[in-house]
Amino acid sequence: MQSGQLTLGTVLKGLRSRNNWTLKQMSERSGIPVSTLSKVEHDRLTLTYDKLQQLSERLNIRMSEMFAEGETSATSGVMARRSIGTLDRAVRVNTPNYDYYYLCTELRQKRMIPNLTKIRAKSLQEFGDLVRHAGEEFIFVVKGRIVVHTEFYDPVELGEGESIYIDSAMGHAYLVAEGCDEAVTIGVMSSGEDNLMTSLINIHEERTQDIAAA
Repeated sequence: MQSGQLTLGTVLKGLRSRNNWTLKQMSERSGIPVSTLSKVEHDRLTLTYDKLQQLSERLNIRMSEMFAEGETSATSGVMARRSIGTLDRAVRVNTPNYDYYYLCTELRQKRMIPNLTKIRAKSLQEFGDLVRHAGEEFIFVVKGRIVVHTEFYDPVELGEGESIYIDSAMGHAYLVAEGCDEAVTIGVMSSGEDNLMTSLINIHEERTQDIAAA
């Protein structure tokens, strides 16, 4: 792994260093085992969304800070980065509408956010407000059928092997098609901004808070 590359491990290590905590002290404060924290710091393990929430609440930091992209290196040329995306290392985000599996999260300063998503919502009433965020996204249906609702177009139904590319700033929602209990998609979200992952995590936090307050 290249030096200077900001990962979740380096973020947690920096937080621990600023507070002069040992791994054991951070474990006691966060409720996460020392062995788990050690693996995260050495980039051998990532954390689920639930564990990230736990860290955020118990250490009194915003979850989005753990996805801060940092400054982009001024050095041009080949970065030679590589990341293998597996579900067991994905950051899992569970919402009433979707189960997200964000892949390759140890790489920072990405302009693309790959994810696998399990879709459950079956109506716009169940889904709630359309989602908007910076950038563009590509969605490929792996399993089942989905209905894509967008702000300026009629809904479109897509089946296995079909895909769609949209402007993410346009309101959008992905629903399970009639007769289908759950659908699975592979998506790639991109943006010219450096903080797309932070923006997506903030959206999840806000929607979770809205549902809890309802």
